[in-house]
Amino acid sequence: MGLTIAQKIIQSHILSGDMFTPGSEIALKIDQTLTQDATGTMAYLEFEAMGIERVKTEKSVAYIDHNTLQSGFENADDHRYIQSVAKKHGIFFSRPGNGICHQVHLERYGIPGKTLIGSDSHTPTCGGIGMLAMGAGGLDVAVAMGGGPYYINMPKMYKVILKGKLRDGVAAKDISLEILRILSVKGGVGAIIEWGGEGIKTLSVPERATITNMGAELGATTSIFPSDETTREYLEAQGRAEVFVPLESDPDAVYDKIVEIDLSSLEPLAACPHSPDNVTEVKNLSSIKVDQVCIGSCTNSSLRDMLRVAAILKGKTIAPSVSLSISPGSKQVLMMLADCGALSDIIASGARILESACGPCIGMGFSPNSGGVSLRTFNRNFEGRSGTADGQIYLVSPETAAASALSGYITDPRTIGEIPPIEMPERFRIDDRGTLAPADLAEAPAVEILKGPNIKEIPVGEALGDTLMAPLTLKVGDNITTDHIMPAGSKILPYRSNVPYLSQYCFGVCDKTFPERAKATGKSIVVGGINYGQGSSREHAALVPLYLGVKAVVAKSFARIHAANLINAGILPLTFENSDDYDRLDQGDSLSIRGIHAGFENGKWILSDETKGIEIPLVFTFTQRQKEILLAGGLLNYTKSEE
Repeated sequence: MGLTIAQKIIQSHILSGDMFTPGSEIALKIDQTLTQDATGTMAYLEFEAMGIERVKTEKSVAYIDHNTLQSGFENADDHRYIQSVAKKHGIFFSRPGNGICHQVHLERYGIPGKTLIGSDSHTPTCGGIGMLAMGAGGLDVAVAMGGGPYYINMPKMYKVILKGKLRDGVAAKDISLEILRILSVKGGVGAIIEWGGEGIKTLSVPERATITNMGAELGATTSIFPSDETTREYLEAQGRAEVFVPLESDPDAVYDKIVEIDLSSLEPLAACPHSPDNVTEVKNLSSIKVDQVCIGSCTNSSLRDMLRVAAILKGKTIAPSVSLSISPGSKQVLMMLADCGALSDIIASGARILESACGPCIGMGFSPNSGGVSLRTFNRNFEGRSGTADGQIYLVSPETAAASALSGYITDPRTIGEIPPIEMPERFRIDDRGTLAPADLAEAPAVEILKGPNIKEIPVGEALGDTLMAPLTLKVGDNITTDHIMPAGSKILPYRSNVPYLSQYCFGVCDKTFPERAKATGKSIVVGGINYGQGSSREHAALVPLYLGVKAVVAKSFARIHAANLINAGILPLTFENSDDYDRLDQGDSLSIRGIHAGFENGKWILSDETKGIEIPLVFTFTQRQKEILLAGGLLNYTKSEE
């Protein structure tokens, strides 16, 4: 039996486990890591807690791209801390303004056939060049930097076969939205999605990267394209031809699911509020007036995307009712836009140029007006994520976004006439001065770690007892995201290194009274629905509940990264054996789980509702390692005990 692309990379990196049994735990050697500043501070605090002097990966990069709005000392202090810890411990430091981590890593550091994990759920962007790139919690990244393996359950293998060619005005973003319409935000859970077929030959690396980036919204472990001639040309244009290796699946590789998409039949699509899989044709939305348009993010901020937007805007003026922001994905993109004159075309249209950072995607500025309709080329449109609680966020392609900015209404870009062709350069402008190399081994001991007053201690779990008795302090529904659990935004993100302060916002989107009630009870159990914890990889969505006393989360099902983060924090994740039992529980009920340790042996537990006098069966499959982590009270405790 032949191997898929992902299976080939796994086979060359596996340290333990059975890669031919989906669902079984495997351990992988990690070649590269990346962090960003919203999750990086915690990851490096955790790395320091391990007492390892030097990272052991081939390349680790710390990016500053999320918390770049410095309205107080907090973000600047965190950046200074990350820069100092990176210099001391062998990590490359990408300065503020150098660009969004996924765009820069694709341009300058990604390598086909290598493994990469990052403390950001959109790390699979580098799958666009044939890299096995996965989002992970910060603690998992810290362990990998220290030379430890990364553990996952062996994914299933899905394949999406592309046929035909996109018509003018239809973009790679529309392919991403189409697969979300087909599979849903939980359709990729437990799977790696490989993209193939003759249609991929028509897609550039930036287009492929858009698709692998958006694979995170499917819940997939990662997404990956072959490393082919298109990949080689892109790496050569980046001055990195030497890292190219060809990589493709075997003709007789076996897949658990195959989906076919005819590119020639696709139309411009939009994800409507408030989920990336709430997808319809743009032509169905033409009566909707637009207040704001945001073009950029790690999904659609490449030079190709920006040149397409500039071509549409050239010589035109945006509608009086529209506010348009442009966020180039990297310093390289911004400089090349300036060099060729495209930046002037964009500015002349009335657009506002933001720095090369995540910005509006995480609610870090440029929030829409009250109830405003905002078209965004981003990857998520969760309720409140924009920074405006009642903002109506639509996800679209750069072409649709630009056309809509001109008309003032959601507009199919095919209706504005032929889009002028763009010409991509044979060589990208190479300037790596925005990335600082770490100190060498001789200099490193003298480097001082600089911590500001906003950096507080990491909450650490306690050994898991055999009995848990706690009230059901919060009951939430399906598809609860990490944005629900631990919101982002300019008012909150500066406190990512200050869990006590951050805790007052926990579950604020669902119930603003939760933090105080959780503190009052001391111990808590949270109950959720399907796909609990989808979205961002932020481990704060586990660490902050840990700080507030959450000891267990019972849900219908969990998103992969969040379940791992809960275990790493020492919080017990369990699922209903019968999902209908979710309806039998009410917020405020007194609950108990007894015989927890024995339950690890057979994967079964009984949840007793002491208020109602009923018993509900629970299940979960833990690996031996996960059991030991939970019994130790989290991965930090477990790691220290293994030393």
